Amino acid sequence: MEKTTDDQVAKFFISALGLIAIFIVLKELQHIFIPFVLAYFLFFVFQPFNNFCIKKRIPYGITIAIDLIIVIIFLWGLSKIIIVSFEEFNSAFPVYEDRLNNIIYSTAKSFGITESTVSNFNLLIYLRETLDVGGLAGGFFSSTLSFFSIVFFVLFFYIFISTGHNKVIEAFKARFAEEEESTDIEHKTPSYLERTIQDIPEKIQKYIVTKFFMSLLTSLSVGLILWLFDVDFWVVWMVLTFLFNFIPNIGSVLAVIFPFLIALIQFQSFGYAILIGGLLALIQNIYGSILEPKIMGDKLGLNPLVILLSLLLWGYVWGLVGMFLSVPITAVIKILISESKSENLKLLNNLMG
Repeated sequence: MEKTTDDQVAKFFISALGLIAIFIVLKELQHIFIPFVLAYFLFFVFQPFNNFCIKKRIPYGITIAIDLIIVIIFLWGLSKIIIVSFEEFNSAFPVYEDRLNNIIYSTAKSFGITESTVSNFNLLIYLRETLDVGGLAGGFFSSTLSFFSIVFFVLFFYIFISTGHNKVIEAFKARFAEEEESTDIEHKTPSYLERTIQDIPEKIQKYIVTKFFMSLLTSLSVGLILWLFDVDFWVVWMVLTFLFNFIPNIGSVLAVIFPFLIALIQFQSFGYAILIGGLLALIQNIYGSILEPKIMGDKLGLNPLVILLSLLLWGYVWGLVGMFLSVPITAVIKILISESKSENLKLLNNLMG
Protein backbone atom coordinates (compact mmCIF):
# COMPACT_ATOMS: atom_id res chain seq x y z
CA MET A 1 0.00 0.00 0.00
CA GLU A 2 2.82 2.38 0.88
CA LYS A 3 4.60 1.51 -2.36
CA THR A 4 1.48 2.37 -4.38
CA THR A 5 1.15 5.72 -2.58
CA ASP A 6 4.84 6.48 -3.17
CA ASP A 7 4.40 5.67 -6.88
CA GLN A 8 1.43 8.03 -7.16
CA VAL A 9 3.33 10.84 -5.41
CA ALA A 10 6.33 10.27 -7.68
CA LYS A 11 4.10 10.34 -10.78
CA PHE A 12 2.49 13.55 -9.57
CA PHE A 13 5.80 15.36 -9.08
CA ILE A 14 7.21 14.02 -12.36
CA SER A 15 4.10 15.24 -14.18
CA ALA A 16 4.32 18.63 -12.43
CA LEU A 17 7.99 18.99 -13.38
CA GLY A 18 7.14 17.97 -16.94
CA LEU A 19 4.44 20.64 -17.18
CA ILE A 20 6.79 23.28 -15.78
CA ALA A 21 9.43 22.28 -18.33
CA ILE A 22 6.87 22.52 -21.14
CA PHE A 23 5.78 26.03 -20.09
CA ILE A 24 9.41 27.14 -19.78
CA VAL A 25 10.07 25.95 -23.34
CA LEU A 26 6.89 27.67 -24.57
CA LYS A 27 7.96 30.92 -22.91
CA GLU A 28 11.57 30.81 -24.10
CA LEU A 29 10.63 29.88 -27.68
CA GLN A 30 7.57 32.11 -27.88
CA HIS A 31 8.87 33.80 -31.03
CA ILE A 32 8.30 30.42 -32.75
CA PHE A 33 5.25 29.06 -30.94
CA ILE A 34 3.13 32.24 -30.95
CA PRO A 35 3.09 32.66 -34.76
CA PHE A 36 2.54 28.91 -35.20
CA VAL A 37 -0.44 28.79 -32.81
CA LEU A 38 -1.91 31.98 -34.29
CA ALA A 39 -1.54 30.52 -37.77
CA TYR A 40 -3.35 27.34 -36.72
CA PHE A 41 -6.26 29.29 -35.21
CA LEU A 42 -6.35 31.38 -38.38
CA PHE A 43 -6.57 28.13 -40.34
CA PHE A 44 -9.55 27.03 -38.22
CA VAL A 45 -11.27 30.38 -38.83
CA PHE A 46 -10.88 30.18 -42.61
CA GLN A 47 -11.60 26.44 -42.85
CA PRO A 48 -15.37 26.81 -43.63
CA PHE A 49 -14.60 29.39 -46.32
CA ASN A 50 -11.81 27.22 -47.76
CA ASN A 51 -14.09 24.17 -47.83
CA PHE A 52 -16.71 26.24 -49.66
CA CYS A 53 -14.11 27.28 -52.24
CA ILE A 54 -13.04 23.67 -52.69
CA LYS A 55 -16.67 22.65 -53.39
CA LYS A 56 -16.83 25.42 -56.00
CA ARG A 57 -13.65 23.97 -57.55
CA ILE A 58 -11.60 27.10 -56.94
CA PRO A 59 -7.87 26.23 -56.99
CA TYR A 60 -6.53 25.85 -53.46
CA GLY A 61 -3.61 28.20 -54.16
CA ILE A 62 -6.03 30.97 -55.11
CA THR A 63 -8.11 30.26 -52.00
CA ILE A 64 -5.08 30.64 -49.72
CA ALA A 65 -4.12 33.85 -51.55
CA ILE A 66 -7.63 35.23 -50.87
CA ASP A 67 -7.27 34.32 -47.17
CA LEU A 68 -3.97 36.18 -46.95
CA ILE A 69 -5.36 39.24 -48.74
CA ILE A 70 -8.31 39.39 -46.30
CA VAL A 71 -5.97 39.20 -43.29
CA ILE A 72 -3.59 41.83 -44.68
CA ILE A 73 -6.42 44.27 -45.50
CA PHE A 74 -7.95 43.81 -42.04
CA LEU A 75 -4.64 44.38 -40.23
CA TRP A 76 -3.74 47.31 -42.48
CA GLY A 77 -7.05 49.07 -41.78
CA LEU A 78 -6.81 48.40 -38.05
CA SER A 79 -3.21 49.62 -37.78
CA LYS A 80 -4.02 52.68 -39.91
CA ILE A 81 -6.79 53.74 -37.53
CA ILE A 82 -4.62 53.21 -34.44
CA ILE A 83 -1.54 55.00 -35.84
CA VAL A 84 -3.50 58.04 -37.08
CA SER A 85 -5.36 58.33 -33.79
CA PHE A 86 -2.11 57.95 -31.82
CA GLU A 87 -0.62 60.86 -33.78
CA GLU A 88 -3.72 63.00 -33.07
CA PHE A 89 -3.54 62.16 -29.38
CA ASN A 90 0.17 63.07 -29.29
CA SER A 91 -0.53 66.46 -30.86
CA ALA A 92 -3.33 67.13 -28.37
CA PHE A 93 -1.20 66.13 -25.35
CA PRO A 94 -0.44 69.75 -24.19
CA VAL A 95 -4.17 70.50 -24.06
CA TYR A 96 -4.81 67.43 -21.92
CA GLU A 97 -1.91 68.44 -19.69
CA ASP A 98 -3.58 71.77 -18.89
CA ARG A 99 -6.94 70.11 -18.29
CA LEU A 100 -5.45 67.48 -15.98
CA ASN A 101 -3.65 70.20 -14.02
CA ASN A 102 -6.96 72.01 -13.56
CA ILE A 103 -8.57 68.82 -12.24
CA ILE A 104 -5.67 68.26 -9.82
CA TYR A 105 -5.78 71.87 -8.56
CA SER A 106 -9.56 71.90 -8.08
CA THR A 107 -9.55 68.49 -6.36
CA ALA A 108 -6.67 69.49 -4.07
CA LYS A 109 -8.43 72.74 -3.19
CA SER A 110 -11.57 70.85 -2.18
CA PHE A 111 -9.42 68.83 0.24
CA GLY A 112 -7.81 71.97 1.67
CA ILE A 113 -4.39 71.45 0.03
CA THR A 114 -2.62 74.66 -0.89
CA GLU A 115 -1.92 75.49 -4.53
CA SER A 116 1.80 75.92 -3.85
CA THR A 117 2.03 72.34 -2.60
CA VAL A 118 0.27 71.02 -5.71
CA SER A 119 2.48 73.13 -7.98
CA ASN A 120 5.50 71.26 -6.72
CA PHE A 121 3.99 68.08 -8.03
CA ASN A 122 2.85 68.25 -11.64
CA LEU A 123 1.61 64.77 -12.46
CA LEU A 124 2.14 64.88 -16.21
CA ILE A 125 5.60 66.43 -15.92
CA TYR A 126 6.49 63.70 -13.43
CA LEU A 127 5.17 61.03 -15.75
CA ARG A 128 6.94 62.55 -18.72
CA GLU A 129 10.27 62.58 -16.88
CA THR A 130 9.77 59.13 -15.37
CA LEU A 131 8.55 57.34 -18.49
CA ASP A 132 11.04 58.97 -20.90
CA VAL A 133 9.01 59.88 -23.98
CA GLY A 134 11.96 59.19 -26.25
CA GLY A 135 12.30 55.73 -24.80
CA LEU A 136 8.60 55.13 -25.24
CA ALA A 137 8.83 56.19 -28.88
CA GLY A 138 11.69 53.80 -29.41
CA GLY A 139 9.76 51.06 -27.64
CA PHE A 140 6.70 51.78 -29.77
CA PHE A 141 8.83 51.57 -32.91
CA SER A 142 10.43 48.28 -31.85
CA SER A 143 7.01 46.92 -30.86
CA THR A 144 5.69 47.84 -34.31
CA LEU A 145 8.57 46.03 -35.96
CA SER A 146 7.96 43.05 -33.69
CA PHE A 147 4.27 43.10 -34.60
CA PHE A 148 4.97 43.05 -38.33
CA SER A 149 7.55 40.29 -37.92
CA ILE A 150 4.96 38.19 -36.04
CA VAL A 151 2.39 38.88 -38.77
CA PHE A 152 4.91 37.79 -41.41
CA PHE A 153 5.64 34.52 -39.61
CA VAL A 154 1.93 33.90 -38.97
CA LEU A 155 1.15 34.21 -42.67
CA PHE A 156 4.24 32.15 -43.50
CA PHE A 157 3.18 29.34 -41.17
CA TYR A 158 -0.41 29.62 -42.39
CA ILE A 159 0.60 28.75 -45.95
CA PHE A 160 2.33 25.55 -44.83
CA ILE A 161 -0.40 24.61 -42.32
CA SER A 162 -3.07 25.01 -45.00
CA THR A 163 -1.25 22.65 -47.34
CA GLY A 164 -0.03 20.16 -44.72
CA HIS A 165 -2.86 19.94 -42.15
CA ASN A 166 -4.79 17.17 -43.91
CA LYS A 167 -1.67 15.04 -44.28
CA VAL A 168 -1.00 15.33 -40.55
CA ILE A 169 -4.59 14.29 -39.77
CA GLU A 170 -4.37 11.32 -42.12
CA ALA A 171 -1.12 10.24 -40.45
CA PHE A 172 -2.78 10.29 -37.01
CA LYS A 173 -5.80 8.40 -38.34
CA ALA A 174 -3.56 5.72 -39.82
CA ARG A 175 -1.65 5.42 -36.55
CA PHE A 176 -4.65 5.05 -34.21
CA ALA A 177 -7.27 3.52 -36.53
CA GLU A 178 -6.36 -0.09 -35.74
CA GLU A 179 -6.51 0.50 -31.96
CA GLU A 180 -10.02 1.95 -32.11
CA GLU A 181 -11.43 -0.23 -34.89
CA SER A 182 -12.59 -3.15 -32.74
CA THR A 183 -14.66 -1.10 -30.27
CA ASP A 184 -16.02 1.48 -32.69
CA ILE A 185 -17.28 -0.99 -35.30
CA GLU A 186 -19.41 -2.71 -32.68
CA HIS A 187 -21.03 0.51 -31.47
CA LYS A 188 -21.22 2.20 -34.89
CA THR A 189 -19.96 5.46 -33.38
CA PRO A 190 -17.19 7.78 -34.58
CA SER A 191 -13.80 7.05 -33.07
CA TYR A 192 -12.28 9.23 -30.36
CA LEU A 193 -9.78 10.60 -32.86
CA GLU A 194 -12.50 11.51 -35.36
CA ARG A 195 -14.60 13.18 -32.66
CA THR A 196 -11.58 15.15 -31.46
CA ILE A 197 -10.62 16.21 -34.98
CA GLN A 198 -14.19 17.39 -35.53
CA ASP A 199 -14.75 19.03 -32.13
CA ILE A 200 -11.63 21.20 -32.02
CA PRO A 201 -12.24 23.18 -35.25
CA GLU A 202 -16.01 23.41 -34.65
CA LYS A 203 -15.74 24.75 -31.09
CA ILE A 204 -12.90 27.12 -31.93
CA GLN A 205 -14.79 28.44 -34.97
CA LYS A 206 -17.99 28.93 -32.96
CA TYR A 207 -16.11 30.69 -30.18
CA ILE A 208 -14.17 33.02 -32.48
CA VAL A 209 -17.16 33.85 -34.71
CA THR A 210 -19.45 34.50 -31.73
CA LYS A 211 -16.78 36.51 -29.92
CA PHE A 212 -16.01 38.49 -33.09
CA PHE A 213 -19.59 39.57 -33.70
CA MET A 214 -20.34 40.25 -30.03
CA SER A 215 -17.15 42.33 -29.76
CA LEU A 216 -18.07 44.13 -32.97
CA LEU A 217 -21.58 44.96 -31.68
CA THR A 218 -20.14 46.06 -28.34
CA SER A 219 -17.55 48.30 -29.98
CA LEU A 220 -20.15 49.85 -32.30
CA SER A 221 -22.45 50.56 -29.34
CA VAL A 222 -19.56 52.06 -27.37
CA GLY A 223 -18.54 54.15 -30.38
CA LEU A 224 -22.10 55.44 -30.75
CA ILE A 225 -22.28 56.47 -27.06
CA LEU A 226 -18.89 58.20 -27.18
CA TRP A 227 -19.80 59.94 -30.45
CA LEU A 228 -23.09 61.20 -29.01
CA PHE A 229 -21.25 62.57 -25.96
CA ASP A 230 -18.57 64.04 -28.25
CA VAL A 231 -15.69 62.23 -26.49
CA ASP A 232 -12.33 62.77 -28.17
CA PHE A 233 -10.78 59.90 -30.13
CA TRP A 234 -13.99 57.88 -29.97
CA VAL A 235 -12.79 55.80 -32.94
CA VAL A 236 -9.71 54.73 -30.95
CA TRP A 237 -11.79 53.64 -27.96
CA MET A 238 -14.16 51.81 -30.28
CA VAL A 239 -11.28 49.84 -31.86
CA LEU A 240 -9.70 49.15 -28.46
CA THR A 241 -13.06 47.97 -27.11
CA PHE A 242 -13.27 45.49 -29.98
CA LEU A 243 -9.76 44.16 -29.22
CA PHE A 244 -10.08 44.21 -25.42
CA ASN A 245 -13.27 42.14 -25.54
CA PHE A 246 -11.24 39.14 -26.72
CA ILE A 247 -9.42 39.20 -23.36
CA PRO A 248 -11.64 37.43 -20.79
CA ASN A 249 -12.73 39.30 -17.64
CA ILE A 250 -10.02 42.00 -17.67
CA GLY A 251 -10.64 43.23 -21.23
CA SER A 252 -14.13 44.61 -20.62
CA VAL A 253 -12.87 46.51 -17.55
CA LEU A 254 -10.04 48.14 -19.52
CA ALA A 255 -12.51 48.99 -22.31
CA VAL A 256 -14.45 51.12 -19.79
CA ILE A 257 -11.56 52.64 -17.82
CA PHE A 258 -9.73 54.29 -20.73
CA PRO A 259 -12.74 56.18 -22.22
CA PHE A 260 -13.78 57.15 -18.67
CA LEU A 261 -10.37 58.71 -17.98
CA ILE A 262 -10.23 60.57 -21.28
CA ALA A 263 -13.79 61.88 -20.69
CA LEU A 264 -12.77 63.03 -17.20
CA ILE A 265 -9.79 64.97 -18.55
CA GLN A 266 -11.67 66.31 -21.57
CA PHE A 267 -14.77 67.62 -19.77
CA GLN A 268 -13.17 68.15 -16.33
CA SER A 269 -16.33 66.88 -14.70
CA PHE A 270 -16.50 63.80 -12.47
CA GLY A 271 -20.28 63.57 -12.83
CA TYR A 272 -20.19 63.68 -16.62
CA ALA A 273 -17.35 61.14 -16.77
CA ILE A 274 -19.16 58.81 -14.35
CA LEU A 275 -22.28 59.04 -16.53
CA ILE A 276 -20.30 58.04 -19.62
CA GLY A 277 -18.45 55.30 -17.74
CA GLY A 278 -21.73 53.96 -16.34
CA LEU A 279 -23.28 53.75 -19.81
CA LEU A 280 -20.22 51.94 -21.16
CA ALA A 281 -20.28 49.51 -18.23
CA LEU A 282 -23.99 48.89 -18.89
CA ILE A 283 -23.25 48.10 -22.55
CA GLN A 284 -20.46 45.71 -21.55
CA ASN A 285 -22.78 43.90 -19.12
CA ILE A 286 -25.64 43.62 -21.63
CA TYR A 287 -23.46 42.13 -24.36
CA GLY A 288 -20.88 40.29 -22.23
CA SER A 289 -22.98 38.97 -19.35
CA ILE A 290 -26.44 38.56 -20.91
CA LEU A 291 -26.40 38.21 -24.71
CA GLU A 292 -23.05 36.46 -25.21
CA PRO A 293 -23.71 33.58 -22.75
CA LYS A 294 -27.16 33.01 -24.28
CA ILE A 295 -25.77 32.91 -27.82
CA MET A 296 -22.61 30.97 -27.02
CA GLY A 297 -24.22 28.71 -24.42
CA ASP A 298 -21.93 25.93 -23.24
CA LYS A 299 -19.99 25.57 -26.47
CA LEU A 300 -16.62 25.54 -24.73
CA GLY A 301 -17.78 24.13 -21.40
CA LEU A 302 -15.13 25.92 -19.34
CA ASN A 303 -15.39 26.79 -15.66
CA PRO A 304 -15.16 30.62 -15.15
CA LEU A 305 -12.44 30.04 -12.56
CA VAL A 306 -10.46 28.01 -15.12
CA ILE A 307 -10.86 30.85 -17.63
CA LEU A 308 -9.41 33.30 -15.11
CA LEU A 309 -6.50 31.02 -14.22
CA SER A 310 -5.76 30.31 -17.89
CA LEU A 311 -5.80 34.06 -18.56
CA LEU A 312 -3.15 34.60 -15.87
CA LEU A 313 -1.06 31.58 -16.91
CA TRP A 314 -1.00 32.23 -20.64
CA GLY A 315 -0.62 35.95 -20.03
CA TYR A 316 2.54 35.17 -18.06
CA VAL A 317 3.86 32.75 -20.70
CA TRP A 318 3.03 34.71 -23.88
CA GLY A 319 2.04 38.18 -22.66
CA LEU A 320 -0.83 40.02 -24.34
CA VAL A 321 -1.07 37.45 -27.14
CA GLY A 322 -1.40 34.73 -24.52
CA MET A 323 -4.34 36.57 -22.98
CA PHE A 324 -6.11 36.63 -26.34
CA LEU A 325 -5.42 32.92 -26.91
CA SER A 326 -6.02 31.72 -23.34
CA VAL A 327 -9.63 30.58 -23.80
CA PRO A 328 -9.20 28.79 -27.18
CA ILE A 329 -6.02 27.02 -26.02
CA THR A 330 -7.68 25.88 -22.78
CA ALA A 331 -10.70 24.67 -24.75
CA VAL A 332 -8.44 22.60 -27.02
CA ILE A 333 -6.75 21.04 -23.97
CA LYS A 334 -10.14 20.18 -22.48
CA ILE A 335 -11.27 18.53 -25.73
CA LEU A 336 -8.06 16.47 -25.90
CA ILE A 337 -8.48 15.07 -22.37
CA SER A 338 -12.28 14.84 -22.35
CA GLU A 339 -12.43 11.12 -23.18
CA SER A 340 -9.23 9.98 -21.57
CA LYS A 341 -9.25 6.70 -19.63
CA SER A 342 -6.95 8.13 -16.95
CA GLU A 343 -8.70 8.87 -13.66
CA ASN A 344 -6.48 11.91 -13.04
CA LEU A 345 -7.26 13.37 -16.47
CA LYS A 346 -10.97 12.68 -15.91
CA LEU A 347 -10.74 14.65 -12.67
CA LEU A 348 -8.93 17.48 -14.47
CA ASN A 349 -11.58 17.47 -17.21
CA ASN A 350 -14.36 17.72 -14.60
CA LEU A 351 -12.57 20.56 -12.83
CA MET A 352 -12.15 22.44 -16.10
CA GLY A 353 -15.85 22.04 -16.88
